[in-house]
Amino acid sequence: MTAPRPAWPSIAQLREVTQPPAIRGRRSAEHWTGDLYMRQISPYLTRALVRAGLSANAVTALMIVTGFAAGPALLLPGLGGAVLAVLLTQMQMLWDASDGEVARWRGTSSPLGVFLDRVGHYGTESLIPLALGARAAGGLDELSDGQGYGWTTLGALLAVVIVLNKSLNDMVHVSRAAAGLPRAADDEATTAPRTSGLARLRRLARFVPFHRLYHSIELSIIILVAAVVDLVVGDLTGTQVLLLVLIPASLLAVAGHFLAIVTSSRLRPGPAA
Repeated sequence: MTAPRPAWPSIAQLREVTQPPAIRGRRSAEHWTGDLYMRQISPYLTRALVRAGLSANAVTALMIVTGFAAGPALLLPGLGGAVLAVLLTQMQMLWDASDGEVARWRGTSSPLGVFLDRVGHYGTESLIPLALGARAAGGLDELSDGQGYGWTTLGALLAVVIVLNKSLNDMVHVSRAAAGLPRAADDEATTAPRTSGLARLRRLARFVPFHRLYHSIELSIIILVAAVVDLVVGDLTGTQVLLLVLIPASLLAVAGHFLAIVTSSRLRPGPAA
């Protein structure tokens, strides 16, 4: 029988239980910020949350609220809104690391927690491009005057493509479950395209990972860079050019993602994760 875990754990105890190799070594589920700094910081937040008595789902709720606020933050003009959006997406990722750690420490992982996590990420990564469209239009004042709707339409299109791209991985899991298959293993042998040409393009994408631009953290950072350009040139050129570039790039990313899935072993009977 497992000994009860202390109510006031040390950071070392938390790391041992909440950051096992199976978590830190995930190929696609762990964001690059996790290895770089989030997993270094998160145990300190997790310990405070455990001591405060918050449940994992309560922490996920904080993640949702924080992420959802990143889109409206971009409606603030100038650098201020872009900086605030970057800070909010960083904080969202920190909550996201800690909610799983709280769940693993308490042994309370559940389908509801996974569902809430998906709501948080899907919502955030659709609200940010919608707000980017409004920002490219000149903000709410321009829209209230009946102008700039071409930009907001592009922002809405980008939001749809991003959500579609994110949903492809979930579609794989749903399709396997519907066919009575176990969850696909998250390893190179399973996810690599079987077509040599696509496999080479996939390897090339590791050096030019433009498909990652649509995650909330990367998207908020490049929006901040565009806001700096706007400040230098004195208009919205940086933001508008960014939106125009992101549209075709997102369509290319979703097409490549689709082809990578259907030419891999993810939709074939194979080893469970």
